[in-house]
Amino acid sequence: MSEIAMKQAVFVLALAISPVATAASGGVPERSIVAVPVASSEYIVGGPEKILMVGSEAGFEDWVRGFRKRALARGIVPGVFDAAFSGVRYDSSIIEKDRNQSEFVKPIWEYLDKAVSDKRVENGRKALRHYRKLLDQIEARYAVDKEIVVAIWGLESSFGENRGDLALIQSLATLAYDGRRGAFFEQQLFAALQIVQGGNVAPQNMTGSWAGAMGHTQFIPTSYLAFAVDYDGDGRRDIWSDDPSDALASTAAYLAKSGWRLHQPWGLEVQLPDDFDYGLTGDRVVKSASEWAALGIRDMKGRKVPNHGSASLLLPAGARGAAFLVFPNFKSIEHYNAADAYVIAVGHLSDRLKGGEPIQSNWPRNDRSLQFSERVELQERLTAAGFDTGGTDGKVGPKTIAAVKAFQRSIGMVQDGYASLDILIKLR
Repeated sequence: MSEIAMKQAVFVLALAISPVATAASGGVPERSIVAVPVASSEYIVGGPEKILMVGSEAGFEDWVRGFRKRALARGIVPGVFDAAFSGVRYDSSIIEKDRNQSEFVKPIWEYLDKAVSDKRVENGRKALRHYRKLLDQIEARYAVDKEIVVAIWGLESSFGENRGDLALIQSLATLAYDGRRGAFFEQQLFAALQIVQGGNVAPQNMTGSWAGAMGHTQFIPTSYLAFAVDYDGDGRRDIWSDDPSDALASTAAYLAKSGWRLHQPWGLEVQLPDDFDYGLTGDRVVKSASEWAALGIRDMKGRKVPNHGSASLLLPAGARGAAFLVFPNFKSIEHYNAADAYVIAVGHLSDRLKGGEPIQSNWPRNDRSLQFSERVELQERLTAAGFDTGGTDGKVGPKTIAAVKAFQRSIGMVQDGYASLDILIKLR
């Protein structure tokens, strides 16, 4: 494409990652294609994964002037705004990180191998010992198990080692100006200014990931405003400093407000009988422990599952992978990060910190995850065959899983809803 043609473009296509609760945490995001309004006449063109980067310092400065008016109209004091934006510049490296992300999503077994590695389990147990008194106090105050708090800490920042060192105001302003998810990031930027105005942190000390996640447990600014607490009583909700007290207590407060049940499991790895009806998998099917037991579900020692509340059966890698009965605490972790792989990783890490066993079932390690284009093709072919996926956005959600199950049923396959390469090949 010529430079003139590029400059005449009104919209461009960019590969994007849809936001989750923590924006840039250890979850497994899904990709989508979106139309991005062109912000200026400056372009950088790359390969298929690095399609376009747009923006200019002049355009950014114009945007900041407009945003300043909006922020002040919503209550931000001029001096706070000006101090926060002192030295802030358009950061093209942030946009490059946002654009140039791999199309490939790791299979859950590869993700868990890293997220719940032996080293992370070891470090997590050390953190439990080192902060035992603090964590016991937090557990007592918020009725949230200390192991789940430490597990989130481990996944989000490796127990405080990787809190993010980028200037948060600059990152959020760049992303808000960029326009692809402008409304979302402008909301986060305004919340960040409220945090500064509240005296919780100086702008220069407000650091985080490129996508705006902050501190030991990677809160985004709106989550901070909703859930962060001043646990140590110093007048600030400080999730950035070396002292993790406020951050860990804030995480417990988040889970408590999300319905966490103390001393109850998030889920259990289970065994299924040979004649099990895989149409009963997924979060749309909810049964009591006794009902699952009547269907032949047993824990990994062959015992009936205790009654921990209503449960659903989750097969993150289909019938050839591990199976989990998931309980209400699973939903509580989902409020923190909605990706199943993240919830399983956090839950499993918390179990390992308590002395639990590794996942015992095998995974289909010879399988590979579908690329974004293949997931879109899968949805298109399912829909064309009469199995409605609710859209062709490349996101394998409940409707796509239900469509896969219906297709599997129609050709006599096991109805596990697993969107695999095998299914795509059969559709072709």
